[in-house]
Amino acid sequence: MKKIISIALAVMLVATSLVGCAGDKDKGNTGDSGNKPIKGADITLITDKGNIDDKSFNQGSWEGVVEYATKEKIPHTYIKPEEATDSGYLAAIDLAVEGGAKVVVTPGYLFEVAIYDAQTKYPDVKFILLDGTPHTADYADFTIKENVASIMYAEEQSGYLAGYAAVKDGLTNLGFMGGMAVPAVQAFGYGYLQGAEDAAKELDLPDGAIKSIYHYTGNFEENDTNKATAKTMYQEGMEVIFACGGSVGKSVMSAAKESQGKVIGVDVDQRYDSETVITSAMKGLSSSVMSVLDSIYKTDKWSDFGGKSTTFNATNEGVSLPTIVIGDEKADAFDRFEKFSKEEYETLFKSLENGEVEVKRTIEVKDPSGNATAEELTSQLNLKKVKVTTR
Repeated sequence: MKKIISIALAVMLVATSLVGCAGDKDKGNTGDSGNKPIKGADITLITDKGNIDDKSFNQGSWEGVVEYATKEKIPHTYIKPEEATDSGYLAAIDLAVEGGAKVVVTPGYLFEVAIYDAQTKYPDVKFILLDGTPHTADYADFTIKENVASIMYAEEQSGYLAGYAAVKDGLTNLGFMGGMAVPAVQAFGYGYLQGAEDAAKELDLPDGAIKSIYHYTGNFEENDTNKATAKTMYQEGMEVIFACGGSVGKSVMSAAKESQGKVIGVDVDQRYDSETVITSAMKGLSSSVMSVLDSIYKTDKWSDFGGKSTTFNATNEGVSLPTIVIGDEKADAFDRFEKFSKEEYETLFKSLENGEVEVKRTIEVKDPSGNATAEELTSQLNLKKVKVTTR
């Protein structure tokens, strides 16, 4: 990421703070903080490019903050920087700390450089960096200081669950639309193909029985181009598309609705956004945030997380497909599958949890962009049942 100097920062704030009386509801206010410090929040989350209701990374992380802080009656807020740059993120961190934040939560790899600087600038503040590791802008130094918890996720496992479920459900044409070929998105896609491969083997399908179109959009946006790409993939026979790119998912859902196609969501349960979403490859954003906050406020075990990277996976609520429908305890979260059941899912998940199934997270890609060729995917992921094409 480029370091851009001398920017003008305007920060838009939506605050949710708690009063100390038992039984009081979470109260909020909205406003434009300008360049003034935000006062009174012990925990501040700073969003990346997206919004707090992006149905993805920001929202999932914020929900963890809200749930924990509400339960423990801790004042909390979030800031959306207007400038999505290293300098812009650091300026937002400045505002949070000036306002009294003791804990700053930053969701996404875009904060890596800003947190690298902030960890030295604010040694008494604890930083929770989700999906990233602090480093210098030139990637020369990756020091994680004791006041930073670097939280990573086994996206390859979550993608594996989704690909396996799709094939077990009878789908044989699986599309993948990732945003940019960054490590997390790559891992989702590689796991998706491996899950499809293993399910096809269990079903004793012939080689090449599963067709997959694999594509990176080059952005994380909802736009007409991404919608058109998804629509073309459906027209070419893709029955389902794993939409793995933030707001790219909205474009895919729109195309699916017009094409009678299906969608696999990402990061959080996106079934509530569209009837086309059959399941979602989720990260345990909320649970991981709450675990780290608990180490600060209750258990005094910050040393379990501070100064290092911790990966959340199948063993510690780090990955999953949705197993409940929010607001309806009797509902079946697998009701949008034709065949795949919760019982099958639980058996599969157990195999990940106990290490019976190992999923490859990385492969060697020659292109500096990170975009793998069909040959690289096929050979390094050992695909036989899955015939993949890239574009």
